[in-house]
Amino acid sequence: MFRKILVANRGEIARRIIRAIHAVGAKAVAVYSEADKDAIYLQEADEIVCIGKGPASQSYLNQDAILEAAEKYACEAIHPGFGFLSENALFATRCEQQKLTFIGPKPSHMRLMGDKATARQTMQRCGLPVMPGSSGTLRDVQDALEKAEEVGYPILLKATAGGGGKGMRLVHSEKDMQEMFALAQSEALKSFSNPDLYMEKYIVGARHIEFQILADSYGHIIHLGERECSVQRNHQKSLEEAPAFGMSEEMRQKIGHQVCVALQKIGYQNAGTIEFLMDAHQNLYFMEMNTRIQVEHPVTELITGIDLVAWQIRIACGEHLALQQSDIHFHGHAIECRINAEDPKNNFAPSPGELEQYAPPKSSPTGPVRVETHAYAGYRVPPYYDSMLAKLIVHADTREQAVKSMQKALQEFRVKGVATTIPLHQEIMQHALFQKGGYTCQFLEQMKQ
Repeated sequence: MFRKILVANRGEIARRIIRAIHAVGAKAVAVYSEADKDAIYLQEADEIVCIGKGPASQSYLNQDAILEAAEKYACEAIHPGFGFLSENALFATRCEQQKLTFIGPKPSHMRLMGDKATARQTMQRCGLPVMPGSSGTLRDVQDALEKAEEVGYPILLKATAGGGGKGMRLVHSEKDMQEMFALAQSEALKSFSNPDLYMEKYIVGARHIEFQILADSYGHIIHLGERECSVQRNHQKSLEEAPAFGMSEEMRQKIGHQVCVALQKIGYQNAGTIEFLMDAHQNLYFMEMNTRIQVEHPVTELITGIDLVAWQIRIACGEHLALQQSDIHFHGHAIECRINAEDPKNNFAPSPGELEQYAPPKSSPTGPVRVETHAYAGYRVPPYYDSMLAKLIVHADTREQAVKSMQKALQEFRVKGVATTIPLHQEIMQHALFQKGGYTCQFLEQMKQ
């Protein structure tokens, strides 16, 4: 096992990784920006080091500063968490060159799956069903118009280097293409320094279903079932649950097996998530792969009892994945709500400021209520980063019980000083369509009607 691991992230995920590092018997070195100098999770690390000023470009995205810190503190590995440098193949390559283990997949797989158009082609060759669309990147608007004629409107223009809903535009007809193409290309260039776009058929009434996998360095790979991520705004997730409503065990094992076979063919290693869209007939279409730990990983952990972050570390250290597919059993139902410092009544505008009151419900890492957070009363939400304050997760025997448990936990969660998404989640829990299950990615839009 590694003796010392650097945590190249911040906030609740940094705290989560520190806990996993200690669980496997290693020491944790936490980096922080000047804006995070009072972060409570720094007290839980074995050593801490400031890597720059508040803006992410001067700290958490500063590869030189992070690598220098790892060398100075004699770290053997780096865990990137999610966001920031977690899917940056260049950074993973630089870690290798500096004899540091990047806790994640190989840089080649990050490049392969990081380009969404190439990932589509690769997974199609490996046997996964893909959404009808362009076979590669679009040359220009005229190429997009020709492909859209073949695929049929509505279509989605998507950035090949994209994520988080950036560089994505829905096109309903030919007359909208010129404007939407320019907007998607401009946003892709701004967000990812890459203007390339590809096209997918847009499914009206789709659901977002994703499968979690673990793969070691010896060709052994397992899946840990699926998550439902259809509550989202602007293609960004707000709430996740596991298992997905209406997913039969037969279908779960069939799709999970297909995912494992596909990733075995490319030699994938460590944790990863294959994301699908499901149509009204329960047909699944590959959308993209995230080559990192997901924000929503706790719902999978609670229904399987598997510590995904700890296994990420063990696999990166060269351990065999001791778990067989037959060892994975699913117990009950879990729901996660992302508690963000945002104002849902003002188009989800960020709400930075000081937390006058911050009192999450009582929780435990193993549930039935689990809270992952870095915030506290008196904490000042910085304007530089993602607005997430906490992940609130519940686990119960049934989905109905999990919904009731989440309602109670949200009611007990006290925050004053900034606007949060707690009222929105309370409204979701009480909505008849959500309680019924089987809602689609248009759920939040339907709530407003």
